[in-house]
Amino acid sequence: MDKSEAEIPFKISERITLNGTLIPLTFNSDGILRWVDGGDEKSLSLEKEVLGVSMEDSRIILKCAVKSNGCGGGILCCSPTEGLVRKSLVLEASSQESLQLWFQKLREFLDSLGRPKRLFVLVNPYGGKKSALQIFVDTVRPLLEDAEIQFTLQETKYQLHAKELAYGLDLTKYDGVVCVSGDGILVEVVNGLLQRHDWDTAIKMPIGVIPAGTGNGVAKSLLDSVGDPCSAVGATVAIIRGHKTSLDIATISQGKTRFFSVLMLAWGLVADIDIESEIWRWMGGARLDLYAVKRIFQLRKYNGRIHFIPASDFEDYTEKISHKAISVQDLPFCSLKRKQTDAQESGYLGPNIDLENMNWRTIEGPFISVWIQNVPWGSEGSMPAPNAKFSDGYLDVILMKDCPKLGLLSVLTSLSNGKHVKSPHVLYFKVKSFILEPGSRTKDSTKGGIIDCDGEVLARGNGTYKCDEKTLMSYDNLQITIDQGLATLFCPPL
Repeated sequence: MDKSEAEIPFKISERITLNGTLIPLTFNSDGILRWVDGGDEKSLSLEKEVLGVSMEDSRIILKCAVKSNGCGGGILCCSPTEGLVRKSLVLEASSQESLQLWFQKLREFLDSLGRPKRLFVLVNPYGGKKSALQIFVDTVRPLLEDAEIQFTLQETKYQLHAKELAYGLDLTKYDGVVCVSGDGILVEVVNGLLQRHDWDTAIKMPIGVIPAGTGNGVAKSLLDSVGDPCSAVGATVAIIRGHKTSLDIATISQGKTRFFSVLMLAWGLVADIDIESEIWRWMGGARLDLYAVKRIFQLRKYNGRIHFIPASDFEDYTEKISHKAISVQDLPFCSLKRKQTDAQESGYLGPNIDLENMNWRTIEGPFISVWIQNVPWGSEGSMPAPNAKFSDGYLDVILMKDCPKLGLLSVLTSLSNGKHVKSPHVLYFKVKSFILEPGSRTKDSTKGGIIDCDGEVLARGNGTYKCDEKTLMSYDNLQITIDQGLATLFCPPL
């Protein structure tokens, strides 16, 4: 918080009318309103519970978002359900002069918090249950209006539209970009910002994520980190309050082609379930569970190998894995040092990391599944990487080479609480860098697999679902590097 007049110690106290009840009310420089109602001590935190303050005639209106459970009765009492609800407090003072003083102090404190004032809001009307626009109208907009935040609303009209908008956006007009969608629009925004000529400035623009899609992995990870439910209300309030966290960004490279990932990359069973189950999209979320059962009992394994640099805390752990050390010269490809030589022409090229003097390890296939996560939750109901952090500079790898079919069903069932990582059939470790060499199916060398990145197909092998459709990359070797804390997200206070 910048030094301001609101930080100079002060205290005002007066008998004042609050929602029609005359009470002694106190407000001081800690930002807490305190009063006694019916013998009970009450309080309200401007930082945590107040969205905005306005003055109408002889009244001050405090627009609040308060927890709907445990409010204790009285002036702020509400129904005993979980989450946040909108409430208003009306203050009436004994004189206009007193009212002006209260309003001045309340406004100064809120202004000192550095909250966003102008937002560019992207709504994906086609994602998930196609309810994003309704979620914005019913939930997001009223909260932004309570906080007196100006916003520009833009619906996305086609795939990669959000990427185009982020690429051309005049960032000087806004304090943040908000994605009302699943994870896909966030991915597009990050890729658009990093392909700009001014990428190093653009990627510092805070991005807010409001769950309104199918997966909502990033929103779930942010809200779950503080024990909050994954809801549009909670996510919007977190954006309004203006707290921020850094987010690692993974650069996936194949030759000169790059893609910037925020969520995950999967190859094998998990990718097959995610993408091939689209044929049952009419079933809603149940399609994933049912298709998982189908794929388990028609289990595929894939030839291939992975190469990786283990995180320092996992050097000893990976010694227990059947692997071999490998010289950097023997890797399928490896950019030894990614130099940002001409950012003005090419945008962001990836992290500047010396990969040559690292202890690379290799694990040979075949594999049931290779899954890489950047945040704990892959969706609202799946936590593949319970130890993942937003900005630790590592990717979490969830690897399965062999597993009986019933054991595999148990592993996938345990994804909802993260206990799958304790299975003897699952290898779970962190890496600094990663190379994937995808191969063919073990039982049919003419068919390959699907590489799924952030919920979209990055590459398809021969004989896969919709294998004739064009993809950004070919079904070949991919290199993945991580740039610690490159992007910035609005988040609930940690």
